[in-house]
Amino acid sequence: MRRKSTIVRSTKETNITLTLTLDGAGKAAVDSGVPFLDHMLVSFSRHGHFDLTLRAKGDLHVDAHHTFEDIGLVFGQALGKALGDRVGINRFGWAVMPMDEALVRVAVDLSGRPYLGYRVHSDSLDAGGVNVRLFREFFQALVNTGGLTLHIDLLAGEEVHHIMEVMFKAFGKALDQAVRADPRGVGVPSTKGVLV
Repeated sequence: MRRKSTIVRSTKETNITLTLTLDGAGKAAVDSGVPFLDHMLVSFSRHGHFDLTLRAKGDLHVDAHHTFEDIGLVFGQALGKALGDRVGINRFGWAVMPMDEALVRVAVDLSGRPYLGYRVHSDSLDAGGVNVRLFREFFQALVNTGGLTLHIDLLAGEEVHHIMEVMFKAFGKALDQAVRADPRGVGVPSTKGVLV
């Protein structure tokens, strides 16, 4: 059974439709209105083997903040819905990935408890015409609605494009590991017998 969900969000600031397939082939059709964000989400999809379709229209004449945050909110909702009761999943995932001089570590726990540890800093605040601080807003919104603990650590890096791109690739790899079914059929992956 393919785990798939679609979420639609319409406000005075953004209109977003997102479909996420956990058991996908790494296919993405993404149009957020922010080309650099599109590039990051396509990288996530490809390296995590998720199918992702996104159409977003935001108030980019103001700035990109609402678009980044609301896409994160919708992404988290889609992830939570596609996971369902989370029975039988690995729950944990991690990746340490390089891209040239950049090295990023990402760890995921699909515990149902939202927490973001984001330790990514760059001398440059701009990549692809957007403020890279908006990526923290994206991930914060995603963990809030998706019910996951997410740690992202920049271990090395200078070129901000490399840093952001390998961060999304590592997130895809770590999340792919966490959502996979445990072949041993362990039921709820918690000593409490329930997640959250």
